Amino acid sequence: MEKTRILQQMNDNYLVAVVRGNSSEDAILKSEKIIEGGILNIEITFTTPYAELAIKALTKKFNKEVVIGAGTVLDAVTARIAIMNGARYVVSPHFDVQVAHICHLYQIPYLPGCSSVTEITNALQHGVEVVKLFPGNLLGAKFIRDVHGPLPQAKMMPSGGISLENMEQWYNNGAFAIGIGSALTRNVKEGEEDIIVAQTREFVQKFQSIRHK
Repeated sequence: MEKTRILQQMNDNYLVAVVRGNSSEDAILKSEKIIEGGILNIEITFTTPYAELAIKALTKKFNKEVVIGAGTVLDAVTARIAIMNGARYVVSPHFDVQVAHICHLYQIPYLPGCSSVTEITNALQHGVEVVKLFPGNLLGAKFIRDVHGPLPQAKMMPSGGISLENMEQWYNNGAFAIGIGSALTRNVKEGEEDIIVAQTREFVQKFQSIRHK
């Protein structure tokens, strides 16, 4: 039931901020500004040094009001570290059966990166409920509709290359959620983190206008 609630909350929030920090403190600061801007799904990538500390701090501060997850999880050891520090979902750039087993053991959603029907089918066979479409900018929004032909049950979250200009295409083609990365934090220098709030609000406002059409 908890896994179902997490996925429903992610779907309701819809926008997922992919946060890459230079340190755990940097990731926390960026995440807090993104949350202030209105995105309530946060994916802290394990390219961030001591990413688990950022996950732990954010989970403690926001409890279940914000869905804090782990990204760029390459192996089962990292997945367990993320889960033990409070990650409520785990994202990989690829599918890994051992990561799937750990996530299922702890009843945590696992969103592996897939880029073909074969990869998506393999992930579904191992109990994955939502796959990450990666790289989204290469696959294109129509990929979701094409996959829904043979696999209407597949839920997909694109990540990579999502912009204000193409977000509506992904939504209209049936994306389960949308991952947004550097577009939220670009052109931000140290001490100018409030720019992140403004850039995040642009995406939130655009999404709200799309959803309520």
